[in-house]
Amino acid sequence: MRIVVLVSGSGTLLQALINAAGKAFTIAKVVADKPCPALQRAARAGIEAEVVALGEDRGVWNRRLAAAVGSAAPELVVSAGFMKILGPEFLRQFPQRIINTHPALLPSFPGAHAVRDALAYGVKVSGSTVHFVDEGVDTGPIIAQQPVAVREGDTEEELHERIKVVERELIVSVLETLRDKVRARPD
Repeated sequence: MRIVVLVSGSGTLLQALINAAGKAFTIAKVVADKPCPALQRAARAGIEAEVVALGEDRGVWNRRLAAAVGSAAPELVVSAGFMKILGPEFLRQFPQRIINTHPALLPSFPGAHAVRDALAYGVKVSGSTVHFVDEGVDTGPIIAQQPVAVREGDTEEELHERIKVVERELIVSVLETLRDKVRARPD
């Protein structure tokens, strides 16, 4: 299965995908919304990478992003720490073929501050969710979840690091499971 990975940051999720690529999936391209360390990881792995910087017009940006992703002919698009909301212009190009990781057990704590919000609420269990992307914010159908216990006195950074470990394993597992389902689905 050919995937394109969307990134915005350090690229630890991307690195987990690079390390696992081969049998179930190949990374055809990495696309970022800004220069970031994840692009260096792609370069070291010999993976084509491109930056599609956000402009003033979100619709235009979503169309440029869709063109950059589409040029690699992916069977699936993986949002791996991509910190931008994908608009309808992008989503229409890849219907039911975009997945995202999220550092909470959705539907609880959607959005960019999930770990902080979970700690503020006082949960005893948080975790990671992989879900399909729709037009809402972290509202798409859930594919898989893995819990992570919240420890007494956890800081946001400590909990987030433990969630990231689970998140890396979960996204690889989901891709291995989705390979046959994606290929069997008619476009």
